Amino acid sequence: MTVPRRDHAHIVVVTGLSGSGKSTVIKVFEDIDYFCVDNLPPVLLPKIVDLVSEARENGARIALVADVRGREFLPDFARVVEELRRGRHDVHVLFLDAGDDVLLLRFSETRRKHPLAVKGGAKEAIRRERKMLSPLREMADTVLNTSQYTVHQLRDVIIRRFRASAASTLQVGIISFGYKYGIPLEADMVVDVRFLPNPNFAPGLKSLTGLDSRVREYVMKHPSSRAFFGKLTSFLQFLLPLYTKEGKAYFTLGVGCTGGRHRSVVLAEAVKRSLTGPVVPIVVHRDIGRASPPARRSR
Repeated sequence: MTVPRRDHAHIVVVTGLSGSGKSTVIKVFEDIDYFCVDNLPPVLLPKIVDLVSEARENGARIALVADVRGREFLPDFARVVEELRRGRHDVHVLFLDAGDDVLLLRFSETRRKHPLAVKGGAKEAIRRERKMLSPLREMADTVLNTSQYTVHQLRDVIIRRFRASAASTLQVGIISFGYKYGIPLEADMVVDVRFLPNPNFAPGLKSLTGLDSRVREYVMKHPSSRAFFGKLTSFLQFLLPLYTKEGKAYFTLGVGCTGGRHRSVVLAEAVKRSLTGPVVPIVVHRDIGRASPPARRSR
């Protein structure tokens, strides 16, 4: 007997590669009051939705991890998700990815065995897993590459995107990053600030970061910096209310410079201070902790 639904449920299906951070992510969902199930066969998800919806009444929030540990049930994945969506449930498929070298390092550091590892070792297992999960990746609503994230940064991203909030409030995230380490894939919009004055070549500033007032003053004292900042904030103040009106739940701005330590950090912090009203941005400085390369010796 099917338990009647009290309201549509908000469901996040967390999937992706082994070692990409699924365990960390499901713990974050627990912290923000999702009912969490790890490694549940997808065919059982509708029953879980019914039971939790009956218990919580006002629209259950459920997070499910589905991956190669239950590979026998993966063919049911797309059908179950479509069935839930036809039942007016809000289903979001979150796929976690990472570079092969990062995954290999994580398995080496934790001394864990890859679930598909046999004679070919972890490298071959990762290749097989990518192939097996490719249909899930293609149907994902969000693909999040966790290669460059610390545990705390990954937590911030998940909270920003999935924490319950007032329907009329747009959740805004700002990520400063270095182009040499790759563009953050979760960014909805990216601005390149490599044209701004570079503190890396200013005496006494290279070892500092954009959080230091001296670096901030160096970058923002130039007319081009102030002009760009004014146009960027004016554009965001025009754009964000439209996103809120349209019903967009979150918006992530990426601000990039060469190494992610100086100019992008300054601009990200400045944008955060400029946004007022119901918008309370969360800022992540993805690459600020990376060491600067040693200076080249002149010949």
